[in-house]
Amino acid sequence: MKEIKTILVPFDFSKHSENAFKVAAQIAKKQDAQIVAVHMMGLHSANLIKENNSMDGLFFIKLTEKRFEEFLDQEYIEGLNVKTTVKNYTVFSELDAVAKEFSADLIVMGSHGSSGLQEVFVGSNTEKVVRTATVPVLVIKNGSDFTAKTAVFACDYKLDSVVVFQNAIHLFDLLGLTTKLVYINLPNEHYKSTREIEKQIVDFLIHQDVGYQILPEAVTIYADYTVEDGVFNYAQKIKADIIGIPTHGRQGLAHFFSGSISEDIANHSKLPVVTFRI
Repeated sequence: MKEIKTILVPFDFSKHSENAFKVAAQIAKKQDAQIVAVHMMGLHSANLIKENNSMDGLFFIKLTEKRFEEFLDQEYIEGLNVKTTVKNYTVFSELDAVAKEFSADLIVMGSHGSSGLQEVFVGSNTEKVVRTATVPVLVIKNGSDFTAKTAVFACDYKLDSVVVFQNAIHLFDLLGLTTKLVYINLPNEHYKSTREIEKQIVDFLIHQDVGYQILPEAVTIYADYTVEDGVFNYAQKIKADIIGIPTHGRQGLAHFFSGSISEDIANHSKLPVVTFRI
């Protein structure tokens, strides 16, 4: 990703999705990017078969288009290039298809924040998007004023994370953020001595492109009992404004980022979280 040209925002006309849209608008203005707002109706496909001329399907499409038109008549959107689309998708794992259709570089979506899996969208849709999206996903919490200055990026510093590491550094640079790098050391089967971790980090960093000359000293080794606690405690310690994490998608996060850690961090964090697909 060389620059941010298109930002995709899942939109259900709730306060939380509007917060995400406001953040997307702030980013779009700084990046000179367009916004694509997508509403996923979730109607049965039979309702939208054109040859049947379904009145129900046409009614809901027209109603949604009218709501979009009314919503976009706001001052903070003025001057932005905004497209809207209505999709008859029933699961948010299909959102990646929309991202590919519009060549989106970033997905921005809303979430309730630190209340478990009670996302703004029905069920665990934040998890579905995080696990399936092939572009970075920025999960916005209860605020709509994106004034982030410092980002934490937690990584396992294994070679399959090299590209996503570079993508994260580049995205944070585009957003004008100072990036703090961290490795979470756990007291379990993944435990390594400081010397072992330092060697792993050196081996990882020498595989970076020339444009990413990051010294090993830039990576903090932080010990905690869980990855989630380690990321949150380190972020709090340095007063970070946003958290970045890599994800293997359906297989969970890399290495010690396994199981449900990806959705746990995305759902439980009080800070905005951006995930990067490996």
